[in-house]
Amino acid sequence: MSITPTIYKTPSERYLLVLVVVIPGAALYNWSDEEGNNHWFFSVQRMKIAIAGTGYVGLSNAVLLAQHNTVVALDIMPDKVAMINQRQSPIADDTIEEYLATKKLDLIATTNADVAYQDVDFVIVATPTNYDPETQHFDTSTVQAVIADVRAQNPRATIIIKSTVPVGFTEEMRKTFKTRKIIFSPEFLREGKALHDNLYPSRIIVGSDSKPAHRFAELLQQAAIKRDIDVLFVDSTEAEAIKLFANTYLAMRVAYFNELDTYAEIHGLSTKQIVHGVSLDPRIGDYYNNPSFGYGGYCLPKDTKQLQANFHDIPHNVISAIVEANTTRMKHIADMIQMLKPKVVGIYRLTMKMDSDNFRQSSIQGVISFLREYGVKVVIYEPALTVANFEGMAVYKSLDEFKEQADVVVANRITEEITDITHKIYSRDLFSRD
Repeated sequence: MSITPTIYKTPSERYLLVLVVVIPGAALYNWSDEEGNNHWFFSVQRMKIAIAGTGYVGLSNAVLLAQHNTVVALDIMPDKVAMINQRQSPIADDTIEEYLATKKLDLIATTNADVAYQDVDFVIVATPTNYDPETQHFDTSTVQAVIADVRAQNPRATIIIKSTVPVGFTEEMRKTFKTRKIIFSPEFLREGKALHDNLYPSRIIVGSDSKPAHRFAELLQQAAIKRDIDVLFVDSTEAEAIKLFANTYLAMRVAYFNELDTYAEIHGLSTKQIVHGVSLDPRIGDYYNNPSFGYGGYCLPKDTKQLQANFHDIPHNVISAIVEANTTRMKHIADMIQMLKPKVVGIYRLTMKMDSDNFRQSSIQGVISFLREYGVKVVIYEPALTVANFEGMAVYKSLDEFKEQADVVVANRITEEITDITHKIYSRDLFSRD
């Protein structure tokens, strides 16, 4: 290691003392700005990185890291691979679309695992791990398959698991494959804002304190726009627990404000006034408090259920209540809609969030299930669907025709294009935000 003091002249004719700390594979810079604030940043040696899976997690990490490294994205779907190679995003994410179109990225995509894993330093696993209610466990088969392939083809590579896995999974894989070069590093991304959240991360957590773990954290820091990022190096099992407990806390907050709204709706009170008064307490905060039809999306429903399963032999009340509260909320919403006695209920968007094209596990689908049990006719407006029929329900391409057909339009989030039919809308959206 070497330390070199260097003087730089600023545009305002001031001089800064910059300490350049050079270590193998990286340079660490420290300087004080004109206001006396101390700063650090890394300049890290280029790495070759493979990423298995190009959903929100995989593609956002691929674009992020391709700014300063050679990245190969692997996916089993040729259409997605072709879009990425044409610098088009296969998912709805404004920042990913912008970076693919305008940034110089060392990024290619392929369906060939042999090509992807050859000579890489890191393999990031971002394949889906759906929750199986029968086994009460994440289906980790795709993650295990990637690990097996990488260990067979390139045992030198360090494997970074970004897929959400059960607590204890990484340690089990280390024992199974007889290596410590498998690391879990949780992601904390929002659908539709995945690259933004990687550029401005709330924290970076890596489930190892090894040299490759530190190098990987440096790569994430180097690619981010935000500086002074909190970085935690913890054990792998603790990192897995952090992910599940963090998402379950977010689900709890959604469930809490939804239950507050249920109380206010039944008693004819102003939810908005109550939420505002409650949220002014700085310990609670005026954010993440907009009532909805329930928490949904790819992460929260499955992560809460997995954590509940992990508690099967541990005394608990809160974790199970969070899971059950979501079903209770969706049934309440369906009950309130049924009380309006509609002939046709129109579902405005299946997606969970604004600016998203993903409706996996969206709460509105739970509401639909209850409505159909009650015998209510349901039609759908969802631009992300290319079919004319979705699970036995008519899908309208024309928004105007959809508005005419529905007696009640159910909207988890209200947008400007339906404000002309406010007299038909049933929604619990108070703040026009997610």
